[in-house]
Amino acid sequence: MHAVAGGRNRLLPITRCSQINVASVIYNHGLSIDNTSTTVGELLQSVEMYDAAANQHTSHLAAQSQQQPAKFLSRSVSAAVLAMGLLSATGCGNNYRPVITAINPVGPAGQPTKYAIAISDPNLGAANGTLPGLMTFVDYSGDTVAVTVGTGIKPYYLILNSGGTAAYTLNGDGTVNTVAIATSVITSTVTQTTLLANPAPNAASIFPQGTYTYITQPGRNNVAELTGSPLALQQELSAVGPSPIYIAGVAAAPRIYVLSPSAAAGAAGTATPIEVVTNTPESALPVGINPVYGVMTADARRAFILNNGSNNVSVIDAQNNQLDIGVAGGTIQDPKAVAPIWADFAPTLSEVAVVNAGTGTTAGSVSIFSIPLCSAIAQPTNPLCNVNNPIDAAGFGTLVANITVGKDPVMIGVLQDGTQAYVINKGDSTVSVINMVTNTVTATIPLPATPSPTFIAVTTGTPTGKVYVTSATSQMMTVIRTDTDAVDTTIPLQGFGVQVRVTAP
Repeated sequence: MHAVAGGRNRLLPITRCSQINVASVIYNHGLSIDNTSTTVGELLQSVEMYDAAANQHTSHLAAQSQQQPAKFLSRSVSAAVLAMGLLSATGCGNNYRPVITAINPVGPAGQPTKYAIAISDPNLGAANGTLPGLMTFVDYSGDTVAVTVGTGIKPYYLILNSGGTAAYTLNGDGTVNTVAIATSVITSTVTQTTLLANPAPNAASIFPQGTYTYITQPGRNNVAELTGSPLALQQELSAVGPSPIYIAGVAAAPRIYVLSPSAAAGAAGTATPIEVVTNTPESALPVGINPVYGVMTADARRAFILNNGSNNVSVIDAQNNQLDIGVAGGTIQDPKAVAPIWADFAPTLSEVAVVNAGTGTTAGSVSIFSIPLCSAIAQPTNPLCNVNNPIDAAGFGTLVANITVGKDPVMIGVLQDGTQAYVINKGDSTVSVINMVTNTVTATIPLPATPSPTFIAVTTGTPTGKVYVTSATSQMMTVIRTDTDAVDTTIPLQGFGVQVRVTAP
C-alpha cells in the first residue's frame, strides 16, 4: 500500500500476501519464543520500505496540517502499514492463520489405579463392643480415602483375591464379609455369610482359591469350603490335623496346604494337602514344631513352612506333594534364627526372606535363603534337570545372610523388584529398611503415629512405591515412600488398625 497526496490519506490494499510460517513459532513451557520465521522478517522489512516512502511526502503533509509534525505522520503511516500487513497476513486463509501451539511440560508418569485396603475395629479394647468394623479404601496415587464401608463386628483377618477385585474379612461375630473392590461400593452391597457356631476361636484364616474359598476352623478341627456369591458353605473338610490355623497356597496351585500344630507339646506339626480339583485332603506331611505361617512360590512348585517352635523352615515340593528331597531332612535353617514368624519372596533374586521374632526382648533378625530351581539353561550341566518338573538348582536352601533388625519384628514386605524389604518391629515401634542387594539395613524409620505396629503391606511404583503400616494401638495408618524411606503421611481409619493389604504388588 502507499499514501497518496491530495489532502487525505488513503490506504490501498496490499496485493502481495506476506506469509507467516506459524509452524516455526513455538512456545516452550516458560512461554518464551524459541524461533521465528524468516517470513515475519520479510513483513517487517516491507514496513520499513513503506516508512521510507512516507517520509518523501512529509513536507506536503506538513502544509496540509501544521498541527501534526511530519515525523508523527510518518510513524502513523508506518503503524497503519504494519497493522494492515498483519491483518492481511491473517486474512490469507487457514494456511496462514497465526496459531501458537503450547508445549505442555512433561510431568511424571500417570500412577496405576490401585488401593491400600485396611480393616479397623472401633471396639478394640472394649470387651462387649457392638460397633461394626470398618474397611477403608486408600487411593495409592493421592494417599486419600476413597471410600469406607462397614464390616461385621470385630474384624480380625483380611485377604484379597488374586486379581485384587474382591476383599474378604473374618469377623469376631462369626461372620465373613465379601466386598467388591471399587470406589462406588457402599455398605449395603457388602455381602455377609454366617459360619457355623462353635466355641472361639471359630476361624483363623481365610484363603480364596478361584472357585472355592477355604477357612481354617481350629475350634471345629476342620476347614470350611465355601463358594458362590454371597459365600455359602458347601462342606467341612476334616482329616486336616488338630486345630488348623493357616493355609499356604496361591490361586493357581493344584493343591494347598493346611498347617496344624501337634496335639502333643513339642511334637512335629503337619501340612495337609487339599487337592483343589476334588476338594479332598490327602495324607499329611510332617513339618517342624509349631508351624505358624507358610508361603508358596508363584509357580506353585515350592512351599515354605515356618516352624516357630523348632526354629527352622520346612520345604515342600508342592509339584510332587512331598518334602523337598534336595535339602537335608526337607528343612532349611539359620543357626542364629529364633522363632521364625513371617516370610516373603524376592522373586527377581530367587530368594525368600524370613523374619525371626527372637526372644521379644532382644533384637530380631531376617534370614535370606537362596531358592533357585533348575531351568533350561541348567540342563547342559545338570542332566537330571527337567524344566517341566524342576529339581533344586545349585545353592538352593543356602543361607545368604542373617540381618539384625529391631526388637520383636513381626512381619516383612519385599518390593517385587527385589530392591528393598521393610520389617515392622513391634518392640521398638520402627520399620527396618533392608537393601536386598547388599543385605544390610539402610534406614530405621520411627513410627510415632502407629506405635507397636502389627501389620505391613508394600507395593512398587513410579516415581515411588508405598509402605502401609497399621497398629492395634492406633487409629492412624502410616504411609512411607520407598524412594526416600521416610514417612509420607498418616491416614485416619476411624478405628484401631487391624490389617492392611494392597490390590497390586
